[in-house]
Amino acid sequence: MHFVIFATDRSDSTTLRLETRYTHRAYLRDQTAHPDVTVIHGGPTMAADGETMNGSLLIVEAPSLAAAESFAAGDPYAKAGLFAASEVRPWTWVFGAPD
Repeated sequence: MHFVIFATDRSDSTTLRLETRYTHRAYLRDQTAHPDVTVIHGGPTMAADGETMNGSLLIVEAPSLAAAESFAAGDPYAKAGLFAASEVRPWTWVFGAPD
């Protein structure tokens, strides 16, 4: 099953985002940290200026909504308090899905 994780940064959190970026990326890449969840796509969302990061969007494959939510809660960004809001939703991959 696929899930989309959408998180919005707290205002004035650029420094916190940059300080925790390395551990966030390491967590996403370390399959042993979350063996039942695979990151498919991900990256920051941007403000209208196209340069300021203001959130995160991840697409993951997981066995359940609970597993995807646990993965999102374990993200170093979430643990550091970067996000003002975060949501995990089941997602159906239609366009661009592998055959």
